[in-house]
Amino acid sequence: MSTAKNHHNKGESLVGLHALIAQLDLKIPRPFVRSVIAAGTRKTRVTDSGILEQYSKAYQPAQCLAGHLRFALRYEPVDLGVYHAVFAQLGKREIEPWIQSEPNGLFARRAWYLYEFLTGTTLDVADLTSGPYVDLLDPKIHVVGPANRIRRQRVFENLLGNKQYCPLIRRSEKIEAGIAKNLTERARALVATVDPAVLKRAVRYLFTKETKSSFAIEGEEPSKDRTERFVAALVRADKFDPTSKQSLVELQNAIVDARYAQKDWRDIQVYIGETLPDFSEQVHFVCPKPGDVTSLMNGWMTMTGQMLQAESGVHPVCAAAAAAFGFVFVHPFVDGNGRIHRFLVHNVLSKTGFTPQGMVFPVSAAMLRDMVAYDRSLEAFSEAIAPFVEYSLDAEQKMTVANETADLYRFFDATLEAEYLFDCIEETIGRDLNQELNFLKFFDAAMKAVMGIVDMPNQRASLLVRLIHQNKGKLSKAKRESFSELSDEEIGRIESAIKAAAQQFQPAEPTSS
Repeated sequence: MSTAKNHHNKGESLVGLHALIAQLDLKIPRPFVRSVIAAGTRKTRVTDSGILEQYSKAYQPAQCLAGHLRFALRYEPVDLGVYHAVFAQLGKREIEPWIQSEPNGLFARRAWYLYEFLTGTTLDVADLTSGPYVDLLDPKIHVVGPANRIRRQRVFENLLGNKQYCPLIRRSEKIEAGIAKNLTERARALVATVDPAVLKRAVRYLFTKETKSSFAIEGEEPSKDRTERFVAALVRADKFDPTSKQSLVELQNAIVDARYAQKDWRDIQVYIGETLPDFSEQVHFVCPKPGDVTSLMNGWMTMTGQMLQAESGVHPVCAAAAAAFGFVFVHPFVDGNGRIHRFLVHNVLSKTGFTPQGMVFPVSAAMLRDMVAYDRSLEAFSEAIAPFVEYSLDAEQKMTVANETADLYRFFDATLEAEYLFDCIEETIGRDLNQELNFLKFFDAAMKAVMGIVDMPNQRASLLVRLIHQNKGKLSKAKRESFSELSDEEIGRIESAIKAAAQQFQPAEPTSS
């Protein structure tokens, strides 16, 4: 195999996947993890733009492509996009001699399987007939899928997806911390303390809140009919089949304006952007070419179905991130992709039993409260691929993509999106769910106390509770006339009762009743 060149940067030399990209001059997104050999001890440096793994000179691989491949397969997270590009550039003649020389080698077997998996080309190497099986992805480095036994290389193929569509999630410290928090148990413990009637009212509100928040992210205020249709879809999220193209089409039809309902995947090139004051377009994200959508969505549906299997072993939040963000990056429809993307979070979490039965975690509310963080989770992907998409816009802002881009969407690192989703779910449990339940407990206690002082119509009692609570435990002078039938003594007792209920349950600002 040909000799790799060293890349020096302040005494550092690149190794692994970044070295292969530099040596072969590949025009592809760089992996989040970069490895270097440098003087000193083993170090890890984490920044917003990536992770730098510094290895001592004792780790220096042979300065050839096989040496860097071996290093990458031993120490680095797998990046299928990089391996696909490397294998396409090298071809069979470069890879085959290495595999033939040590077909039983741990890292050679991984390279052998990945080469045949990604290129569809069979190497001239006989099937292995003995020896232990080895994991394709190291479970200490990756979130892995169910292990499929591959007899030819004696490999346990444990990818999240398939050749047509396969994101990868690194087992980062934040992912590990998110899993360790047992968020589903935290939610179950919270709802277990609530009267079923109160919980039912809270759930009804949370479904509506999620719907309105999801539309608000798109800058829309849905009609009553569209709101009800989306709420109905959320209520049945555990029954929705994301592996069915027809189901996805019907969902799109239900949540968009009827004029933009589709019968199939989109057949035009679309992009996300904004119109500038001179009416030119600033492009933020170029979606896959229409000719690639069918293959990507077929792979996406297969991957999602695999992760939803009870035996998949994929953590539900990681599965939801891979499915939901993967869907919006493929953007199979002209309209409705964002709302479906957020719906899919609930679909996966409910089908895997992560969400308590009949509940919804209003993640869209958390996203809406901090749109900067939500945009950052999307831009982590869009900005990474932007330099590698060659496009042009005509006078009518119609886009044409000139180069092959399918692999940019087919193989992507979904780690940051999974980390973000863990944060959203933790916030919705600690804030939205907790606050709504507390408010309903407070409201019921306050209503009971008020009715014990004055037997008044429910609607007036409800209004009085709200006005006093909103005004920090006092009925304002401006509103006092509205309750002229009540004596000052009665108002004083009611204010004291509402304050006592508020101290007991510490409700946030009222959101429903």
